[in-house]
Amino acid sequence: MLKKFIKRYLPDPSKIKQQKALLVFGTLLHDPNLWHLNRRSASGAFGLGLFFAFWPVPFQMWLAAAVAIPLRVNLPLSVATVWITNPFTMPPIFYGAYLVGVKVLGSPERKFAFELSWQWVVESVETIGPAFLVGCAICSVFFGLVGYFSLNTIWRWSTVKAWRMRIQKRANKKS
Repeated sequence: MLKKFIKRYLPDPSKIKQQKALLVFGTLLHDPNLWHLNRRSASGAFGLGLFFAFWPVPFQMWLAAAVAIPLRVNLPLSVATVWITNPFTMPPIFYGAYLVGVKVLGSPERKFAFELSWQWVVESVETIGPAFLVGCAICSVFFGLVGYFSLNTIWRWSTVKAWRMRIQKRANKKS
């Protein structure tokens, strides 16, 4: 079942609660609904994590945690899903978001080479920034919704499949 698969890879809630970075949230982390894993909390957390994964900010995990708490979705899953954009996947994902922004805004695609300097950042915000940010916003909403509805559908399908298998086992035992 999907729940067992997800639980296998999620960290223990007690270990997460001990993280110094999460002490900002205080007693809010003691809400048991943040740690339950059911269809609603898992699909909400997955969609939320994908939503924040496309934000070009360095504190995506904090944002996902801060929004997961009032929405009462699974906190570890929402924070873990943000890591879809990691240092290895970030360049192609953000370049794809930039291309989406270029298409939507109808602006010409600009060639650029990454440099590790403040001057490059300032120049890039002026030239490729608008298309990049629009593309990130569109991808954020799109993939967040697709992730939510996809996991919701997969969870429902796996539950129905498990129920059918139980019914079939019971029928085989009776005969």
